[in-house]
Formats: sequence, structure tokens, C-alpha cells
Amino acid sequence: MSINIPEGGCFHCGLPNLEGNKYPVTILGVSHSMCCPGCQAVASSIVDNGLESYYEFRTEPAARGDAALDNTLAKLAVYDEPELQEEFVFDIGTDKEIQLTVEGITCAACGWLIEKQLAKTKGIKQVSVNVGARRAMVIWDNNVLKLSQVLRQLKTIGYESLPFQADSHEASYQREQKSFLKKVGLSGLMTMQVMMLAMGQYFDLFGNIDAETTKYFNWISLVLTTPVVLYAGSVFYLSAMKAIMARTVNMDIPVTIAILATYIAGFFTVNKPNAEVYFESICMFIFFLLISRFLEHRSRHKATQISSNMLKHIPVTANLWTGKEARSVLAKQLKVDDLVLVKAGEIIPVDGFIVEGKALLDESMLTGEFEPVTKQVNDPVFGGTINQNGAIKLKVSKTLKHAMVNQILRLQETALSSKPKVALIADKLSRYFVVAVLTISALTYAFWAYQGNEHAFWITISVLVATCPCALGLATPSALTCAMARLNKQGILLKRADALEQLTEVTDIVFDKTGTLTHGEFTIDKSWFADNESASIDKYRSIAKSIELQSEHPIAKAFGSLETQTDLFAVDDLQVVIGKGLNCKIGKNQYHIGSPNYILGKIPAEALSEQQRNELQGANVLLSENDTLVSAFWLRDKLKEDVVDVIKALAPYEQTILSGDTLQNVTHVANSLNIKNTVAEQAPEQKLMYIKQLQANGRSVLMLGDGINDAPVLAVSDVSVAVGNASDLAKNAADVILLNQDLASLLHVINMAKRTKRKIKQNIAWALSYNILVLPFAIGGFLTPWMAALGMSISSIIVVYNSTRLMRNS
Repeated sequence: MSINIPEGGCFHCGLPNLEGNKYPVTILGVSHSMCCPGCQAVASSIVDNGLESYYEFRTEPAARGDAALDNTLAKLAVYDEPELQEEFVFDIGTDKEIQLTVEGITCAACGWLIEKQLAKTKGIKQVSVNVGARRAMVIWDNNVLKLSQVLRQLKTIGYESLPFQADSHEASYQREQKSFLKKVGLSGLMTMQVMMLAMGQYFDLFGNIDAETTKYFNWISLVLTTPVVLYAGSVFYLSAMKAIMARTVNMDIPVTIAILATYIAGFFTVNKPNAEVYFESICMFIFFLLISRFLEHRSRHKATQISSNMLKHIPVTANLWTGKEARSVLAKQLKVDDLVLVKAGEIIPVDGFIVEGKALLDESMLTGEFEPVTKQVNDPVFGGTINQNGAIKLKVSKTLKHAMVNQILRLQETALSSKPKVALIADKLSRYFVVAVLTISALTYAFWAYQGNEHAFWITISVLVATCPCALGLATPSALTCAMARLNKQGILLKRADALEQLTEVTDIVFDKTGTLTHGEFTIDKSWFADNESASIDKYRSIAKSIELQSEHPIAKAFGSLETQTDLFAVDDLQVVIGKGLNCKIGKNQYHIGSPNYILGKIPAEALSEQQRNELQGANVLLSENDTLVSAFWLRDKLKEDVVDVIKALAPYEQTILSGDTLQNVTHVANSLNIKNTVAEQAPEQKLMYIKQLQANGRSVLMLGDGINDAPVLAVSDVSVAVGNASDLAKNAADVILLNQDLASLLHVINMAKRTKRKIKQNIAWALSYNILVLPFAIGGFLTPWMAALGMSISSIIVVYNSTRLMRNS
């Protein structure tokens, strides 16, 4: 060993060991005693990662580990309590999912490290890290692994983590913000002082400076530089150490080598006559690099804040209606079917349905539309929206944990953690680039040393600094985060980030008709009955209404306004045949109601005369009783106000209407919009086959839909969009959700996808071009370390600034 540990001292940190052999670790085949669980954990991690040689070549004892590790890990066990997990853990079948706030994430390599290390842990099914938001989404098998063990695993690789909560996450950001400001402030202040002394020597501003005075200035510079290196630059060393422990490389490795090598070289030569020291370059390098990281930190937070701050719209308390009076309770304690009183000016605490009253609601925090929406009895309301006037009572439909705001945030986090191909390529490229930088630096030093150049070392440092691929690492995550934040502000939710990339490759746009191009608010235009007696007509109207009220389909809502003299019937054995209709029993009779193709397929051909078939042309909904046709209904819908302009703007794409409605209705809509391709009267499986056929022909398909019957085709399309009034099943299958019903939002998505792709390409091109252009100058010895530091930092700042332009209107 290169150092001697005092007898009775901890083998890791050298401090007195009062615990004897309580914390042993076998290093290089020999058992050594540690003083605490922290030193034992760090030493074990070093051994487990194959870095035992550290103990052979170290010249000083290591810093002491977390002596309170046992207590820290014991505290984590509280997160295994089901009552506590109820607030932030979601059940996914037999598995569990959680969003974690992770402190200490500095770059994309940190996210890669966390994903790689956690993926090795038995019981963890999926890990996705959102570097921009400093969060991790973890899915695990609770029968194999406990939540506290997940948190413990993160802690052992150097990352503090806690379940994501808006307040604690914001506090975590503020802590990191203060830390950045302290380090930037310290390095900036010291840089000015050291630069002043260096300029005095460079230009001999103080007159003829003798050797003793130069040495004195160098010593002052060393003293001023030391806190910058040891404190302000620590963020880079920690990141580099984490990468090395994971047996990979990241951009902070060449940064760390450049800083420490320059500092150590200056430290050992500071006393020599005509000493060549670059303390001002070290300070400037750290200062500029910290500024670029700080700006990146702020821009990422600003982007993710748009989504995260949605939770701040949810009030802490709610007025629970007990039947006689309102009682103030915590919003998160509300249960399904509780009644809540919301007064004028108050915020809706949870999702629910209005059971009493009428009000104007501001839903802009969800939809991006600032026009108030009128809500009345039976209308849905969402937590976080504002009641502008009128008192209402609502029945809770979802607890706060499952409210739309929380669902949006979960989907947003999942989207931000999914990476498109270009992002994966950039991440991989940056790792290769770091290896190339280290290799080129080594070759540069070897060449100039062989040439006998006394500046070989400083030329090598300039190469390391100038070609640091920080800008390359920022190229994609900064652009994606800003793009998704902008879309979120416009009431557009992306469930996966790579949808932005695929949108730029779309060739065909396929529209469902009902509820997508049209309002989906049908009215019954006319009706037909096999028996024209008034009693029979009223009976079958009542039967049709009774059955259709059981469905969520937009067409079914038209029957809610049917006037009948007969009371509604009790419906039994209801079956939904997706995309076709409904089957049920009323009394002893079997009824089928749905599309003409579906109903006529159950009726013998000879049961209908040619005259009846002619009379039924264009009918949307048929009703049969015991396989006998008894009624038919013609429904009409109207186009959405903005759809004509949207279709014109999408003219470069091949457009198709794919609908289950009759050919007559589909053709009418297609002619109104000048859409040439129409495919009508399609069942869900036929829609699916149509999309697959397009894809088999090499087409890339964007599908827009809203109904339950659209879910299969939304799932199989290259990119799928669910409009604002879509069913939950359609939203679950879609890649993009338009939270408002404005179809023009689709144009915003496509435009943003194109802009994002351009920005990412610009960022990568700039980062690579800068590094390639500056490399010959660095290798040739034309750049001093401080010049290289300035150029590298400006390059990173340009990339971040370019990405933030996505958050503007154009």
C-alpha cells in the first residue's frame, strides 16, 4: 500500500476505528476493518466495481463515508408502509409504479447510469430517467422488491431520491439552485482576482516585476484558485466518479482531468523560477462551465415547471357536503361519490360530475383555452379548474391521486423519459466522442513530448478543454424538454417524446369522422317504424332510448332527447359489440341496436321487402326485436368550426376519412372538406386492416380518432391523436392527446415536431462543427487553456439558447 494507516484506524478514511471488526471489507484478498457503515458501503462499492487498485495507489486516506447510513436506510423503510404509498404509488396490474425526485443528476450520463444500475436489480421491471426534470419513473414487482430497497439502491450509487411531490421537488430544485449560485459566485469572484494578477504579469502592468514578486503573485493565485477547484468544481468530479464506477465515460471525465491536471501541475511548479501556471485558466474554465450548466438547469426547470406547476392549482382543502353543511377537509382525503360544495371563485378540488347548480369554469390550465366553459348538472368537471361564478355541488368521480391533473403529469413524465432515435444517437455519439477526445489528447501529448516541446502538457490541456462535448450532450434533451413544455401550454399532451420525431415522417393522415371532424353531437333527423301505430312507435322509441342510454358512444347521446310517453325499460344482459352496436334483453325479448350492416346481418334476407330496403337507405341506426326489424333512425351531425381551415393546411398529406358511418354520410362530409379518399361502413377490424395495408405499402400513418372503436387503429398507427372529447380508451391508446376540442391543435403539434427536429439537427451540427473546427487549433498549440474554456462554454450556451427558442410562438 502507498500509505500507512495508523494502528486501530479505519482502513478507508484513516480515522480512529472504535467499532473493531464490526464493519469488515475484503480488499485484494485481505479483510480490513472500517469505522462505520458509510465507509464499509463506499469500500464495498469500490471493490464490487473492480476498482480495488485505488487502495494500492492512493496517497491520502479517503473522505469518511456516511456514518449515519444505518439511520438513513432505516428511515427509508417508512416508505414501505401501504398508507404512505397510497399517495404516490400507482398499481399496474401486479406491479407498482412511482415517480421519484432524484437529486444530483447533472447530465444525460447520470440518467444512463441510474437506468443501467437499477436495471441490474432483481424485481425492477422498467426504469426511465427524465434528466431535464430530475425525475425517474420506476416500475417494480413488490413481491420481489420493496420501495425502500429501490431508494437504497439509488443511494448506494450516489443519488438521493424521494417520491415525487410538487412541493418537495420544488424545494429540491431551490437547493440545487442555491448551490449553483454559490459556486458560480465564488468562481466568478475568484476568476476576477486571479485574472487581475495574471494580466499584471502578462502585460507587466506593475512595471518591471522581479522573480520574487512573480512567485508571490503565483502563490496568491494558487490560494484563490484552491476553493474554486475543491468546492465550485466538485460537481464535475462527482459526476465523473459515478461514470467511472459504472465503467462508462461521460463528458465530465475530460473536464475533471483538465481541471485537476492543470491545478496539480501549477501546485508543483509554483515555486520554480519562470513557473508556467494557468490558475486563471482553471478559474475561468470552471466559471464558464458552471454558467452554462446553471443556464441549462434554469431552462430545464422553466420548461418542466409548466407541467409540474399544474399541481399547484389543486387546493389543499375542499368543502365536503355532509347533507346539511359544508365541512373543510383535505382534498386528498376525498373519496369517490363524496359530495363537494364549490363556491364562486374557488378551485375545483378533484374530478367529478355536477349534481346541483350551474357555473362558468376556467379550464385554461388543462386545455390552453381561456374562454370560460358553461357547466351544468351531469357535466364533468376537473380538479384545478376555476369556478368563476355560481355555486355548484359535485359528486367525486376520481380521488386526487387519479385526477386528470395527476394523470397528465404521469403521462408527461413517461413521455419525457422516452427518447427518440435522434436522442439515443446523440447520447451514444457523445460517449464515443469522449473516448475520441481522451485518445486524441493522449496522442497530442505524445507527439509534442516527442518533439521536445516544453508546452506539450498545456497543449494537451487545451485539447481536453476545447473539445469537451458538453454542447453535444445538451443538444437533444434541451430541445425535447422545451418543445413538450410549449405544447403542454397549448393544451396538447404527448405520451411519448419519440412521437415528435415520427410526426415528421408521416405521409398519410387518416381521420375518423364522428367526433373528430364533426361535433359528434347527433340529432335524430327522422325515424321509421315497421308498425305505424302511435303506441307501437312510442314503445320502440322508449326501448331505443333505454338501450342507448347505457352507451358512451357519441351517437347514443342523440337518443337522450327522444320524447316518449312510456317509462324507460329495465335493460338486462347488456353487451357492447365495439364498432357495431348493443345487444340486450328487455323482459323476454332480445334486442339489437346498431349499424345497418350489423343489424341486417342478423335478419333473414327475405324478411325485408325491396320497398323497405329502399326506405331504409341512409339510416344510421337500426333496431331489431327477436331478429325482426322494428325501427330505423337517421342521424345528422355538423362539421367542427375550424375543420375546413385545418384540412386545407394539411393538403400536402394524403388524407382519408375512415369511418363506421354510412357511405352517404361519409361522402357528404368528404365532399364538404374536399377529401378525396373515403372508406365507409367499416368495423374496427376492417379499420385495422386498412391501416396495416397502408403501412405494408410503405406509408407512415397519422390517425385521429375519438371513440372506443378507434382504440385498435390508434394503437397500431405510426402516430395517433385523440381529440379532446375522446373516450378514455381512445386516449389510452393514443400517442398525442388534444386536451381541447380545437382541431387546429393538430397543426401546432406537426409544426412543433418539424421545429424540434430542425433545432436538434442545428444543435448537433453546431456542437460537432465547433469541436471539429477548434480541434486543429488546440492540437497545434494556438489555443491557451483559458481561450479553450471560453469557447467551449459559449458553445454550450448557444445550444441551450437555441433550444429555448422553441418555447416562443415561432
